[in-house]
Amino acid sequence: MSEDLKTIKELAEELGFIKQTIQYHVKFLPTKNRLKNSSGAIVLNLEEQRFIKNRLTKNRPNNDQKSTKEPTKNRPKKYKEISINNVLLEQLKTKDEQIKSLVEAQKQTQNLLDQQQRLALQDKKLLDEYKSEINDLKALKMPTQDTKVEQVSSKQPQEVESVAEEPKKAPRKWWGLWRK
Repeated sequence: MSEDLKTIKELAEELGFIKQTIQYHVKFLPTKNRLKNSSGAIVLNLEEQRFIKNRLTKNRPNNDQKSTKEPTKNRPKKYKEISINNVLLEQLKTKDEQIKSLVEAQKQTQNLLDQQQRLALQDKKLLDEYKSEINDLKALKMPTQDTKVEQVSSKQPQEVESVAEEPKKAPRKWWGLWRK
């Protein structure tokens, strides 16, 4: 084809607009003599190109900057990246919250463990005190051998004889307790 003919994509690149903008303005051109290239893409002649350029320059800002819109190809990719990033950020936030709650739970568990150890130590000290008190009481209650002799000698001779004459009871055997 001739150099005067350009596809919508070529014109969009030349003017710095996206393809959709050019296609929008192509709708206002007559469709009678629409030309297509060998691949089936619409091509625009010089007159059609001028018409679209005029329409775009009216809408274009005065500072002649290129449109800030990105080509459609890159847009979905960028939006996908943004949405993926948003999802990842949300996941990170939830993970941070979970970590905070786990740290709190760990602190509480550690505090409870410390309390339990302190209580166990107090219980051990109390048990030791009780054992020593019991031993002291046993020492006071149990008469020594010397005191037994004195008790026997202080009794009147009749009492001693009666005590000596009393039959001693035979200890019961434990295995016969449940028999009748």
